[in-house]
Amino acid sequence: MNSEPRTHHPRDRTISPVKVISLGFRTDLMLRKLAGSLIAEHPSHLVVRTPANPGYWWGNFVLFNTPPKPGDASRWTAVFTSEFPEATHLALGVDGTDGNTGDFDELARLGVITTVDSVLTATQLAPPARPATHSTIRRLTSDDDWAQTIELRLACDGDKALSAEHRQFVARKLAEYRSLYAAGHGAWFGAFIDGRMRSGAGLFSDGSGLARFQNVETHPAYRRRGLASTLVHHVGQWGLHELGARTLVIVADPDYHAIRIYRALGFADTERQVGFHRTPTSSSDNGE
Repeated sequence: MNSEPRTHHPRDRTISPVKVISLGFRTDLMLRKLAGSLIAEHPSHLVVRTPANPGYWWGNFVLFNTPPKPGDASRWTAVFTSEFPEATHLALGVDGTDGNTGDFDELARLGVITTVDSVLTATQLAPPARPATHSTIRRLTSDDDWAQTIELRLACDGDKALSAEHRQFVARKLAEYRSLYAAGHGAWFGAFIDGRMRSGAGLFSDGSGLARFQNVETHPAYRRRGLASTLVHHVGQWGLHELGARTLVIVADPDYHAIRIYRALGFADTERQVGFHRTPTSSSDNGE
């Protein structure tokens, strides 16, 4: 989606993320608010817009307060289309904690892919069983460090990295994280081997006591060496002792191997977060 973002309606008003019960979406909205996204409240839903990155699906989505019920498919589609008339993607969230995805027939009518992620939390961390002592873990400090972060992300993205639009999306997302870092809302860390970043992650907070991890990733050629667990432990300890966090939050695919790393470090499954998306009809809309 390359068109200019829709100007928000005068009735829109920014709200506090604490009104949402889902810890996953509360921390998503926390990050959106810190990044300058527009969050508008309506009786049955919230609308989130990120003008700086209009192709970012989960920066431009609708969060409904209940799972879909009979008759909701057409209403939900109409709401999204009205709010994002230029969008080729469809991104819908459900506020809740139990992973309820709602009426199956309505989901079929929506034609969406359903995602139910695990929301994990920790108030203290266990040390990694196999620390990556061969790496240097530190915060990013230079333009070159951030350039390496982009390279790492693209190395993890496979064939998507071949798309110029996707590369632009990645650059915009990391520019956003860098601005949050510069504003003092958190930091981005890398695990470096011989001066090259081989694993990376961010952690951010609005001062509420919640801190949300972002983009824990390891270069495909350097996995299963203890980098991710060592990095997450280091970043989490920094968050608890330096960022002022009382609860660390990380959202993970329950079927992906990385969740075992988080659990081994002391993260516990707390909630399940539900989202629906329809893949874009245009290659120019590449956000996740």
